[in-house]
Amino acid sequence: MTLTKDRLVEVLRQKTNFSTHEAKRLVEIILESKKAKLETGEEVKISGFGKWNVKEKKSRPGRNPHTGDRIEITARRVVTFHPSEKLRDAIDKANLPDDCVTIVGRKGAASAS
Repeated sequence: MTLTKDRLVEVLRQKTNFSTHEAKRLVEIILESKKAKLETGEEVKISGFGKWNVKEKKSRPGRNPHTGDRIEITARRVVTFHPSEKLRDAIDKANLPDDCVTIVGRKGAASAS
């Protein structure tokens, strides 16, 4: 099940006995605070969970996947997330069903086929 903002509000409401309105307001404050920091290029770090950074990407040549035409991919800012060691260890130890796991290849790594 995907953790949505509404589900997060419901979990917070159940664990704290806040009203739905209070829980929703708290979630909004936390997310807006995080968003404001990222918009200014600052790092957002939550101890035991991970950190978000904003990275500058330079413009570069690319190809339109539908037509194969060469295009210029414009410079942009992207948000990256790096999980903490605690989170990585917890995920590694979790007993997840295969349909919940996506295997992502790494550059230079041999694919498992």
